Amino acid sequence: MNLDVSTWKEFKLEDVFWLKGGFYNKKPEHSKEGRIPFLASTESNNGVTEFYCIEDIKSWDKVGNEDNTLDKKMYDGNCIAVTVNGSVCNAFYQKEQFTCSHDITAFYLKYYDMNPEIAMFLCTIITKDKYRWSYGRKPHDVKKFGKSVIKLPVSYNSDGTILIDRQKMYSEKGYVPDWKFMENYIKSLHYKPLTTQSGISNEMTIGDCAWRRFVFGTLIDKIYKGTAINKDGLTCANDNCGIRYITRTSDKNGCELLASVKTIKKECIEAGNAITIGDTTATCFYQDEPFITGDHMVVIRAEWLNIYTGLFVVTLLNKERYRYNYGRAYVMDKIKNTVLELPAKKKADGYVPDWELIENYMKSLPYGDRL
Repeated sequence: MNLDVSTWKEFKLEDVFWLKGGFYNKKPEHSKEGRIPFLASTESNNGVTEFYCIEDIKSWDKVGNEDNTLDKKMYDGNCIAVTVNGSVCNAFYQKEQFTCSHDITAFYLKYYDMNPEIAMFLCTIITKDKYRWSYGRKPHDVKKFGKSVIKLPVSYNSDGTILIDRQKMYSEKGYVPDWKFMENYIKSLHYKPLTTQSGISNEMTIGDCAWRRFVFGTLIDKIYKGTAINKDGLTCANDNCGIRYITRTSDKNGCELLASVKTIKKECIEAGNAITIGDTTATCFYQDEPFITGDHMVVIRAEWLNIYTGLFVVTLLNKERYRYNYGRAYVMDKIKNTVLELPAKKKADGYVPDWELIENYMKSLPYGDRL
C-alpha cells in the first residue's frame, strides 16, 4: 500500500485521544508473583518494568504506605501508553489492564474502537515525534501534551475529495482520520508468522530450584576491550550481509549499523557468541554473529556461553544497569565484581551454576525454540 505522507493532515492529540496521566505511584514490594504489568519510563519490554499481583498494587501508595486508591492506580487496556519522563515519547500498545507510574500517560482513542493494527500505526507516529521533547522539554503536563499536533492519513469521499465532518469532532477543519487505511496498512506489511513448539504448557519453573550467588568474574574466561572503530571510517552495507557495528546504543541489540566488510580490517572482527557491554552506559547484549565495536565496548567470553545462557545472563546484568548512571561507568573491574544469583547444582567442592537447567528453561519459554 502507498504511504504518501504529503497528503496527511494535522490533528491535536486531545482531539483524537482521551489522555489520562499516570498515577504518582511507588513500585510495590513483592509478596507473591503476579501478572499485572507495571509500566514506567523505559524504551524496551513494551514499557513493562515489573509484574505484580493485585494485592501488592492495592497495598502501596506513592510513598510506600498502605492505601486504598486502587481505582486510581489501575488503567484499562486497549490503549497506547506513552512515556513522558526519562526516555520520552516511547509509545506502546497495551492490550490488557495495567498499573503505572507518573512517567506514563495513557492514550484512549476517541470515537473509534482501537485495535492492535491501528495502535501499531499510531505508536509509530507518536514515537517519531520524540525529537520534539529532547533537551529538557518533557510532556509532563497532560493538558499541554494534548495540544501537540500529529499528522495522520485522512478519509476521502468517493469522488476523491477530502471527507469533512460537520461536527468537527477530530479537528477544527473537520478532517477525519482514515482508521481503516491505518489498519489495512499494518496488515499489508510483509511478514512471516512465527511458529513455535514451545508454549505455556512447556514452560519450566525454576523459582523453586537451588539458587546461589556467584561473582561474575569467576565464571568467565575472557574480558577485554574491543577494538574501537570510528564510525566515520565505515561504509554502510548495501544489503543485509554487513558486519554488525556494536556501540553503546540501547537499541537494536547494540547494533548502530551494518558495515560493509570491504572497509574493515580482518583482525578487528570479533567472533560471535559473546556478551558486549558499553562501559559508560551499562548497555548489555548477547552477540550471536561476528561484529565490530565502537569506543568503550567490553567483550566477554566463556565456555558455558551460548544464545540461551547468554540471554539469561544478559537479563541479570541489565538489572544492574541502574547502579551505573550519572557518571559511574560499568568498567571491567566492576563487571567482574558483579554478583549474580543463578540456579545452581552441588558439586563435591561446592555449588556451580546449573547451565544445563538454565538452557532448558530458556528453550521452554514461549518462542524459546526460535531464538
